[in-house]
Amino acid sequence: MADKDYVSKLENVIKQMLTPLKDIPFNLVIESLTGKKVIPFDFNSQEDKEILDVLKKVAVFAGQEINKNGIESKRPNEVGNYIEAFVKKAMQQYGLNPDVPAGTTGKKKATGYPDIIFFFKRKPYYLECKTYNLDNISTTQRSFYFSPSDDFKVIHDTHHFILSYEMFLDGRKSDKNIYWCKHYKILSLESLSLDVKYEFNSDNQRMYSGKDGTIILDEGEVR
Repeated sequence: MADKDYVSKLENVIKQMLTPLKDIPFNLVIESLTGKKVIPFDFNSQEDKEILDVLKKVAVFAGQEINKNGIESKRPNEVGNYIEAFVKKAMQQYGLNPDVPAGTTGKKKATGYPDIIFFFKRKPYYLECKTYNLDNISTTQRSFYFSPSDDFKVIHDTHHFILSYEMFLDGRKSDKNIYWCKHYKILSLESLSLDVKYEFNSDNQRMYSGKDGTIILDEGEVR
């Protein structure tokens, strides 16, 4: 009986673990993970207005550079991977000194949130680059995500921005489609609501070793 009670309690714990958390404010998540505050954008602040004015210029300049030749890509979901270079180039033109963000260890990491750290009047700000199209902008398709890390790339109390471009397909070159942009959005992230969904995972060592993972039923050479 005791074993059945234990198993029942364990099953309930696992079910609770797998219940997704919904609508958690971005600013609370960042502060809980890093101890750093997400400073809200203040439309009454002169400095914030100046930052926004510069970001508008960056958005237009980068968009114009994209549209000189378009972006060639086999898959639409890979277009966003090319945007960051154009945005960094535009930021350099306007003296924002963009760089790859570093975590608490000081090591710069190209992957993970956020994409860019930039500086305005010697103050640091974070920016993420995104793309969208009119077919998916109103859907529930997952478009923003990040995972906790021992060396998370947020080490400053500051604003968090997104610069996103509306992309559309127009043309083809060899085996690739050509994408162009025609609209941009500059977003402030502090009030974005997030969901958390847990997952179970394993690794190759456990899966293929036959010791503490799967049971190897058979294997052999293919000649």
